[in-house]
Amino acid sequence: MEGVSQQKVRKVVIDAGHGGKDPGAVGKYSKEKDIALSIALKTGNYIQKNLPDVEVIYTRKTDVFVELHNRARIANDNEADLFISIHCNANNSSKPYGTETYVMGLHKSQANLEVAKLENAAILKEEDYSDMYDGFDPSRDEDYITLTLFQNAHLESSLILASTVQDQFRERAGLKDRGVWQAGFWVLYKTAMPGILVETGFLSNANDEKYLRSDDGQSYIASAIYRAFKEYKLMIEDPGNRATMAIDQQPIVKDEIVFRVQFASSSKEKSLNKFKEIDDVRVYRHNGTYKYTSGNLTSFSEAIKLQNKIRGLKKYSDAFIVAFENEERIDVDEARELTGQ
Repeated sequence: MEGVSQQKVRKVVIDAGHGGKDPGAVGKYSKEKDIALSIALKTGNYIQKNLPDVEVIYTRKTDVFVELHNRARIANDNEADLFISIHCNANNSSKPYGTETYVMGLHKSQANLEVAKLENAAILKEEDYSDMYDGFDPSRDEDYITLTLFQNAHLESSLILASTVQDQFRERAGLKDRGVWQAGFWVLYKTAMPGILVETGFLSNANDEKYLRSDDGQSYIASAIYRAFKEYKLMIEDPGNRATMAIDQQPIVKDEIVFRVQFASSSKEKSLNKFKEIDDVRVYRHNGTYKYTSGNLTSFSEAIKLQNKIRGLKKYSDAFIVAFENEERIDVDEARELTGQ
């Protein structure tokens, strides 16, 4: 299986995001750098206590500023088998909440790009950053295309670990699973081993911030990451479990937020062939009613064009735009806010 060739997992680097002069995301009562450090230390402690054959290496254990290139260097110089970077999320809206886990790759939505920009902004606090990062500017959209053109040789392994982390968050810790995503994170780009970046919750959401600040919340999150690490380690080291666990994990990046045009509804389900004049017809059930849509677009402006086209068919003159996140219908305004549209 491509990307899953290691036989032993003996060294893991736990990276607490931000630190020192870089606070990261700032909530009403807390800073990302403090919460990330606390969760990182708890995660490492669980690993050391329960898996004595594993060496835990920290990029920082105190409130100090560590450059992104040095975080990657620590992992590479120690020839680590795995890299786990721990962070907290933030949004201009207070509505989004829940956990996300990222792997290195090309973003498919503006929302994912904004998360990468937020975390990569730590570069700007470094001296001579333009020389150290080959001219990469974390605020410039086009630089992320170049960054993610390089194929990550450890993508499959990273996706499996990311999927396992999200499973643990959802099933064991009872947290909202916002999915596994890809985006351009410099610290993942430069590490020479499987790696993930975990967004443990939104400091911009009052409930998430309260949970993240609590000792119980931090312990649950750290325990979930530890259990995911243990499960991943077992899969890598035990050939008997490797294939079946890889299949069970289904390490696929989840669907992005999409816009569709709803043009009809019915109390009884109808054959999609009934709507031959409309392309890409889908049906979903909402509030006990079957509802029919066209399109599956990441661009809101393209959804408007499709809406106008369908309204031009006269009998669908009241067609309107709806939004979905991981196949769950959400408010269109929220979807636009999350995708930066």
